[in-house]
Amino acid sequence: MDDPVGLFDGIGQTVEERMAVVVTTMRELSQQTDPLEMGRLYAKRMRKILPVDRSVSISRRHLHQPFFRVTRSTTWQTQPNPWKQLDELPVYQGGLCSELLYGNEPRLFEDFAIDPSDPAVEYLEGHRSLLAIPMFDQGVTMNMILLMRKEPAAFEPRQFPELVWMSNLFGRITHNLVLSDRLKEAFDAVDYEMKVVADIQRSLLPSQMPAIPTMAVAAHYQTSHRAGGDYYDFFPLADGKWGLFIADVSGHGTPAAVLMAVTHSLAHSYCGPGDPPGKLLEYVNHHLSMRYTFHSDTFVTAFYGIYDPAQRSLVYACAGHNPPRLKRCVDGSLLQLDGVRGLPLGINLLEKYATATYRLVPGDQLVLYTDGITEAHNAAGEMYGLARLDKVLENCSVTASDLLKSVLESVEEFTEGKPALDDRTLLVAKIS
Repeated sequence: MDDPVGLFDGIGQTVEERMAVVVTTMRELSQQTDPLEMGRLYAKRMRKILPVDRSVSISRRHLHQPFFRVTRSTTWQTQPNPWKQLDELPVYQGGLCSELLYGNEPRLFEDFAIDPSDPAVEYLEGHRSLLAIPMFDQGVTMNMILLMRKEPAAFEPRQFPELVWMSNLFGRITHNLVLSDRLKEAFDAVDYEMKVVADIQRSLLPSQMPAIPTMAVAAHYQTSHRAGGDYYDFFPLADGKWGLFIADVSGHGTPAAVLMAVTHSLAHSYCGPGDPPGKLLEYVNHHLSMRYTFHSDTFVTAFYGIYDPAQRSLVYACAGHNPPRLKRCVDGSLLQLDGVRGLPLGINLLEKYATATYRLVPGDQLVLYTDGITEAHNAAGEMYGLARLDKVLENCSVTASDLLKSVLESVEEFTEGKPALDDRTLLVAKIS
């Protein structure tokens, strides 16, 4: 039996010499990020291994038989990018190239003459030897490489199977690189849109903390994605009163951000009486249920309290939200405002929200939060929980801003910098 002829046998006398060429080639290809440049480098290397007088690439992508497109040719002065300039490349109908491309098989011509009437005669004329290498995609020849020599029988037939194998492996690498490039472009486009959504969303939040008599406030807002579903707000009301609103949309990302914006719009369009706070929740709930959440599983938890600076009283209503934590520094007691509870907004169109009143005293520390704070997890899977939050509240000698900072530092230390899996919003109020 004849010894097989390897494709790399002509580039060195020893195995080590041939291996050095292969390793150098593979290293260079692995450093490429541009599929067009990688194709040029591969073709340059292969011409040293398998000399040719001309090469032409043809494609049937987005075409049907008998049409084909020439995507590359060594006769061209400039090589367009076939992945980004596909519509600018020439299309032909019928002839030998069409026969080879739609034949879905490798072909070797040791002595051929192109018909002068062939539509691709300008690419094939003057050559006697031709290798037609199919490039398979989903089992079909989508592209084909034509390698030509001017003299007959110029190619070694026993090298042909190895050449088809290597070319298709390289084709898959190039295909993956193209997909990676397109994926990056798509990701960058989505990321830009998400950034715009996040900027719009943040513009809906208070630009600065309000000056509320007898109550100092501080706030923190952090999304787990570019945009999120948490929301907080302050409403100046009649008789010097202030509304404190915090909400958490179910879910994450853009869908939650959209519903957050809807909730913001509804809250600001409410024209009813300032008191009691349950009326605003009923208004928002009614419109959410009617127009936005009826056919979905989304909902919004919310807490709305109306603070009277003169009386230091807080009248509040709750729609399935976490009850605020209250540290009474005068006696060290710890409470939660859970006097009333109701369903989250957007579930029951007819839900009514009762109210409760709590009288605050100087030194009280009130914390309103979303579950991204208490349900933050560390690497071991443990949850931050209420006990750690309450521990931070024991320090009664700090300002609202310092207390806010202490809570955030506590969460960060507990999670060891682990990225937030849920939006985190925190409102801290200190009664003076």
